[in-house]
Amino acid sequence: LGLLECCARCLIGAPFASLVATGLCFFGVALFCGCGHEALTGTEQLIETYFSKNYQDYEYLIDVILTGVWHPFARPQRVRHAWRGRRAGDGGRPAHGLGEWRGMAAVPLGASRGGTTEGGQESHICTPRQFVGITYVLTIIWLLVFACSAVPVYIYFNTWTTCQSIANPSKTSASIGTLCADARMYGVLPWNAFPGKVCGSNLLSICKTSEFQMTFHLFIAAFVGAAATLVSLLTFMIAATYNFAVLKLMGRGTKF
Repeated sequence: LGLLECCARCLIGAPFASLVATGLCFFGVALFCGCGHEALTGTEQLIETYFSKNYQDYEYLIDVILTGVWHPFARPQRVRHAWRGRRAGDGGRPAHGLGEWRGMAAVPLGASRGGTTEGGQESHICTPRQFVGITYVLTIIWLLVFACSAVPVYIYFNTWTTCQSIANPSKTSASIGTLCADARMYGVLPWNAFPGKVCGSNLLSICKTSEFQMTFHLFIAAFVGAAATLVSLLTFMIAATYNFAVLKLMGRGTKF
């Protein structure tokens, strides 16, 4: 009975909210990175196959995805060379991608961990004030990531809705030939890209391909992963703010 009471007290004091948030954070980041990477690759293949045969039309998009957004410190020439190598079939792959977000999301998970110096004194990585600040900054960043991840879902949903209208002409008054998906309208391709858009029955055939369906669902999964990560960071933010306030009120110092 004494052992059971001890275990019950330990379970009562366990930070279940933080544990669940930690698991949710790892799950969300893994889902966002994995599905987002594959979805972007599928988008590049769809653009190359149906919307533009000229690599120069969407080369800037690859540079933005791989260097300007996912890895701002990568060299565009090196990434572009790796991407061309992959397209040429020599087995090369971009060395930088969505995996860079994993380290950024893991910061709040280990920022409060302490260690021991050679003299036996406990060392601290950051104070509660710094930990709360880091959590707030990462929450804002992932809020922007969450908003940006909704954009491709919106584009693919509009395309899918257009295909449904083409498949059911009785539900729309517009001519089937005028129903199009224009990649240039969303800024994916420059306005001088040719053809840049697909209309009518050709668009319907694209929507029926497994590549389109898989890419659409991968973007949805990446969006869900970003949402899960944001929820976990909000939980960390609330917990860190509460702990910081309690430490201040109880006067236990300024370190974890």
